[in-house]
Amino acid sequence: MPTPTPTTTPAPPPPPPPPVIDWEHAPVTPGDWVWSNAGGRSVATFANGLLQLRCEREQGAVVMTRRGNATAQVPMTVSTSAMTRTVTATSTTGGLAVSLTARDPLLDAMAFSRGHFAVEVPGVAPVYAPSWPEVSRVIEDCR
Repeated sequence: MPTPTPTTTPAPPPPPPPPVIDWEHAPVTPGDWVWSNAGGRSVATFANGLLQLRCEREQGAVVMTRRGNATAQVPMTVSTSAMTRTVTATSTTGGLAVSLTARDPLLDAMAFSRGHFAVEVPGVAPVYAPSWPEVSRVIEDCR
């Protein structure tokens, strides 16, 4: 009489990966924009310093800083309803910073983005910041 061979049950398939949420449909990062005049500079701070826009009028630039750190320069991708652009951020004591000329079209795209814009840096959670008047205030104060 033949010896029965055991049958193996195949492993269940892995669960499907979580759906990728397009930045435009992602919920806004919790927090508020707060405008201030810090040392004569127009500054908008989001979510207690998670993201900051600061006018450096003498240089004709708006510095955007995202909390985080890196050992070298890193790509920072800014997505708005009008454009997406990757800029190079440098590690500073305040986080990862990029300097944009005050008339850079990316700043206008951030100010006028439909509802919110995204700031993404590898290794840290993306920031989905609302396009509130504080953003425009810093940009206009620099022009």
